[in-house]
Amino acid sequence: MIVQPSTSLLAFARSTLRHGDLISQLVRREFAQRYRGSMLGGLWAFVTPLVMVMVYTFVFTVVFPTRWGTADVAETNFVVIYLVGAITHGLFAEALGRAPNLIVSQANYVKKVVFPLEVLPIVVVVGALITATIGFVIAIILNLVLAHAVQWTAIFLPLILIPYLVLLLGMVLLISALGVYLRDLGQATGVFITLALFLTPVFYPITAVPERFRLYIYLNPLTFVVEQAREVVLFGHLPNWTLLGLYALGSLAFCWVGLFVFQRARGGFADVL
Repeated sequence: MIVQPSTSLLAFARSTLRHGDLISQLVRREFAQRYRGSMLGGLWAFVTPLVMVMVYTFVFTVVFPTRWGTADVAETNFVVIYLVGAITHGLFAEALGRAPNLIVSQANYVKKVVFPLEVLPIVVVVGALITATIGFVIAIILNLVLAHAVQWTAIFLPLILIPYLVLLLGMVLLISALGVYLRDLGQATGVFITLALFLTPVFYPITAVPERFRLYIYLNPLTFVVEQAREVVLFGHLPNWTLLGLYALGSLAFCWVGLFVFQRARGGFADVL
């Protein structure tokens, strides 16, 4: 008798805790492989965002001097505002960009009966979080240099990111499972990531969007996280607790959908691969 893998979020959470050491080992191995053979090694994780900050500073303060809407924000501060949005979207882009080929590229794990395949999407999301964390630290330091202050409300950033990570985990579970059967999904995901960048208020304030289109921007699940991350990290405002609670519930619901599809589809992974 074949036992179907559990689709319970509680069972999934218990499995995650039970395989914590395995997840940690896989994340460390992935991080090491990413920079293996390079002279700077893991320092590239810090060098890359620093270089991008210098490029953004030059472009948005010298080439295209930019203000954030009509607010009294110094031109140089636009770089930090943009950076927080870019890091938030980058977390999304890195996780989803790897999702379509995640299971396909780990065929050796699929054929191991005892290997918990459900930890692979977690490894991807945690790996993306490490990169994003470095970026957020740099953004906070840059804001200190430019605004001469660190907002105490930045301590709430993890509370904003947790439901976002749950949502991303659901997306990775869903796309990685479908990617085994739909090989064109990788191309479609790339287009989706690019569209999400321009349909999220990364380059522009939400107030710049005409009111008749603003609802559609708010329906983008990245918009809330980008806006709230800026509020707590840069502007010293508390999170919108009501919307954050609703966002968390929606993230849990979508994560369950992704888990359900993944667990139901995993039985055919070995046959397809």
